[in-house]
Amino acid sequence: MENRHKLVIIIGSVREGRFGPVVASWVADQAALHGAFDVEVVDLAGIDIPLALPAASPKYAGDDYPRPAGMAALTSALEGADAFVVVTPEYNHSYPASLKAAIDWHFTEWTAKPVAFVSYGGAAGGRHAVLHLENVLTELHAVTIHDGLSFPNYFTAWQDGHPLDSEAPGYAKTLFEQLAWWAGALRSAREAAPYPA
Repeated sequence: MENRHKLVIIIGSVREGRFGPVVASWVADQAALHGAFDVEVVDLAGIDIPLALPAASPKYAGDDYPRPAGMAALTSALEGADAFVVVTPEYNHSYPASLKAAIDWHFTEWTAKPVAFVSYGGAAGGRHAVLHLENVLTELHAVTIHDGLSFPNYFTAWQDGHPLDSEAPGYAKTLFEQLAWWAGALRSAREAAPYPA
């Protein structure tokens, strides 16, 4: 497919024993099957993400923002992306601190780009985490996708790296259809004129 979109899938949890890489691997396979994306998986567990940020905001500091050298690969991936999928668990009715730190170290990298969510957890399936993330990323002028994926009670709902719900691939296809549409529309808009942030 021509004009493929660069998709970055972010594994948001860095917790020991996390399930995120299993979910992200399946999501990456679904994205590849869809065919509209070149996929890169970014695992925050392998990135240097300090919780202490500089006094200046990346919103105003631009390219001169003093990020740690160990964050260069993350910044480059976010900057080059046309779209994102955030894979997140739910910890205490919200999302991991590692994910918040990764988001807060950046600003324009999210601007005018679409973000979809794949969450997992207990009974709520990570939906509390996603609701909080939607607020945060909207503040950064990203566009959040309506149809995400949620996996309640993931510890019994997956087997051999795949969800047991036979309808999950269909839900993933809908997510990627919406994400591809927004990725194309927003990339065209960014190319036509700078976003007025």
